[in-house]
Amino acid sequence: MNHLPQAWGRPRDDVYGPYDSSYLQSNGPKTHTSSPVVTGTSVLAVKFRDGVVIAADNLASYGSLARFTNVKRLRTFNRRTVVGFGGDVSDMQYLDRLLLSLDIDENYGSSGHDLNAQNVHTYLAKVMYKRRSDINPLWNHILVAGLDSEDQPFLSSVDLLGTTFSSPTLATGFGAHLAQPLLRKLADDESAVRSVTREQAVTAIKECMKVLFYRDARSLDKYSIAVISKEGVELKEDEQLEGQSWAFAEMIKGYGTQTV
Repeated sequence: MNHLPQAWGRPRDDVYGPYDSSYLQSNGPKTHTSSPVVTGTSVLAVKFRDGVVIAADNLASYGSLARFTNVKRLRTFNRRTVVGFGGDVSDMQYLDRLLLSLDIDENYGSSGHDLNAQNVHTYLAKVMYKRRSDINPLWNHILVAGLDSEDQPFLSSVDLLGTTFSSPTLATGFGAHLAQPLLRKLADDESAVRSVTREQAVTAIKECMKVLFYRDARSLDKYSIAVISKEGVELKEDEQLEGQSWAFAEMIKGYGTQTV
C-alpha cells in the first residue's frame, strides 16, 4: 500500500486502477483581471508657461483599506518627462519596467536623439490599445507630462482603452470631478497657459491635493510632486499637506445622528 502523502485521500490503485488526474485540470475559458485589488487614486497636472506641474499621493489602497502608504506613482523618464499612474499598482509596475527597458534601449542607441514627452505618450497609447484589443487591458489611467520636440509644455492622458486626450489641465480618478474645476479656474484653455507662472501652478496643485484629501476616502496627506521645465525635472516624493482645516465638517448634514 502506498503510504506517501501524495496518495492520501486517493482510491487505491491496486483496487480501483491508476488514478486519472485529468479530472483535476480546468477546461474553462482563459480569464484576465477584471477587478483591480491594489489601486492608486488621483493624478493631477497643469501646464504653466514654461512647463508642467504633476502630482499624486503616495497611497495604494487594498480595496477600501489604506494599506500601502509609501507607493510612488510618479516616474521620471529621461530629463524632460514624468509619467503619473492612477489605477492598478501591479499594472503600473509592469509599465514601469517597459519604460525602463525603452529608456535603456534609447540610451544605448546610435540615433543621438532623446524621446520627448509626446513620444512617450504615443508609445504608452499603443501599448494600452494593444492590451485592450487583446481583451486583457492594463487597468490604469496615465498622465504624461513634460516637454515636446519644440520644448513646449506637453500634457496628455491615456486610459485602459487606449483613449487619448490632451488639455491644459488633467486629472484622473476623483480628481476629474473635484480638482478639475479648480484647475480650470487657473488655465481653462491654451491661451491662458501663457500667463500662468510656476508658482501659481504649484500652489493650485497643492490646494487641489488638499481638497482631495478632504473629500476622497482613498487619498493620503503625503504626496509626490514634480515640476518639468527646460531646466529638467524637479521631483519631490515625500511632501506633506499643510494648512489643513476641518472646520467645514461641522456644517455637513445628512449622515449619522443629527442634533439641532
